[in-house]
Amino acid sequence: MKIDEIENGIVFDHITAGKGMAVYEALHLDKLSCQVAIIQNARSEKMGAKDIIKINELIDINLDVLCYIDKNITVNVIINGKSVEKKALSLPASLTNVIKCSNPRCISNNEDIDHIFTLVDDKGTYRCLYCETRAN
Repeated sequence: MKIDEIENGIVFDHITAGKGMAVYEALHLDKLSCQVAIIQNARSEKMGAKDIIKINELIDINLDVLCYIDKNITVNVIINGKSVEKKALSLPASLTNVIKCSNPRCISNNEDIDHIFTLVDDKGTYRCLYCETRAN
């Protein structure tokens, strides 16, 4: 299958196969008015199979969400058909309103406050700021 290049926009590459829709949903890409292409199970020499998302417009993206979903994702900024910037991701120290606490007694589930999770180790473990419940 041949996938056309984009002139100006953003490409999320090296998404673990099967996680493309999670990225699409987490970033609310369905709300965009521009073209968005999701390629699933694309052949990859490095990964065997991977997902790719192409957005045909330059937009602001919450890179923290991307890294939480899949730390291997690379973000390529495309201008005039050329990659002008490649962003590598790193785990953020905290995530706000990305994860919902699974503890039904947590204050974040009972009050109108932000869901805040903090990184507790280099393996990507996050815990709720309020009740210390580990993110799933």
